[in-house]
Amino acid sequence: MDCLFCKIVAGQIPARKIYEDDQVIAFHDIGPQAPVHFLVIPKRHIATLNDLGEDDRPLAGHILFTAQRLARELGCEEGFRVAMNCNELGGQTVYHIHMHVLGQRQMHWPPG
Repeated sequence: MDCLFCKIVAGQIPARKIYEDDQVIAFHDIGPQAPVHFLVIPKRHIATLNDLGEDDRPLAGHILFTAQRLARELGCEEGFRVAMNCNELGGQTVYHIHMHVLGQRQMHWPPG
């Protein structure tokens, strides 16, 4: 198992977990770009968004609704950003899909 996030799921690498259920784990980003910055990842390894299949629709929705609920619980009611990068040109560096959730600061568009 070479995937960093799979190692977090397996408990081989520590993470500051916020939430966990049978499908996803959410944890604080190790290099936060906002006062609130966490990731929501599926427990099952899926390398990129391009690798999601039709059967993954419920999981994709669960990731999104988990991000929404946790953002609210962590004080981001006034607004937050979600981002998922896909492949190298999209900025993906860890090839296990993950949703970034950033909040409690003004977000700008386009991002830096």
